[in-house]
Amino acid sequence: MRVIVAGASGAIGRPLVEQLLARGHEVIGVSRRPVEGPGWSGAIVADVLDHDALLAAARGVRADAVVHELTATRGVPLRPRDLDATNRLRTVGTSHLLRLAAAVGATRMVTRSFLGGYGFVPRGPAPIAEGAPFAVPGTTAPGLRPIIEALKAAERLTRATPGIEGVVLRYGLLYGSGSTDRLAALLHRRALPVPRTGGGVHSYVAVTDAAAAAVAALERGRPGRSYNVCDDDATGWNDFFDAAARAVGAPAPTRVPDAFFRAAPYLDALRRSSIPMANTRAKEELGWSPSASSTAEGLLRSALSLR
Repeated sequence: MRVIVAGASGAIGRPLVEQLLARGHEVIGVSRRPVEGPGWSGAIVADVLDHDALLAAARGVRADAVVHELTATRGVPLRPRDLDATNRLRTVGTSHLLRLAAAVGATRMVTRSFLGGYGFVPRGPAPIAEGAPFAVPGTTAPGLRPIIEALKAAERLTRATPGIEGVVLRYGLLYGSGSTDRLAALLHRRALPVPRTGGGVHSYVAVTDAAAAAVAALERGRPGRSYNVCDDDATGWNDFFDAAARAVGAPAPTRVPDAFFRAAPYLDALRRSSIPMANTRAKEELGWSPSASSTAEGLLRSALSLR
């Protein structure tokens, strides 16, 4: 296939391009600046939020599919407003990429989503399957509603646009190169505290595994489907950072009172929630599975990229 990748230079985008090329696909990257990555067959140089510029830059381009891996986060988001730009990419950006797909003759689109759409609330240990309510009222604090609404819009647009076989990937919390690059340095300086009382249980996924799921969804995903993409077992908040510290040879993170996190309301809402996901559908329908048996093992494999 000839595939347009929006976000080709991002954390997931880089391994995604490598894996697409290894599978024999052609890649056209979308970039705001006139640069091309290794192996690209071309580039569409435009801001996806500028509809007219995007379509003008794609004039004469033909492609079979579009993959939407765009976010606008830099580092760890601490406040809900830190995700405002990413919310626009999920709403306006998704709409524009679907119009791009139509303009270049693409009939398939894979769009990035996120486990937070299941709601920032405490819940039991039972893994959440894709049939559970997603992005519904009452599953998060009012201040986080724009995040939920943006995820809902991105998924609805992708699955419901006529002429497009839309597939959605609901990623767990990411780790690995391009996602947690600064983690090792913070852990070695003991500058990344964790709450004394711990936190919720979440699903995580390595960026290379997330990329592999995108390739599988492109090739085998069922139109109109959403897929949870995560490690086999969910991991406690403190357990994740303890495992990351062990992986990079750093001391265990400092425990601090829960009140310390009130200055970071988005991060605090995330760590107090529990969002364990089930990846059974991705395994059965995409033929995908995580490369490590656990998140702790995945962190060990990613240790070199975390240094």
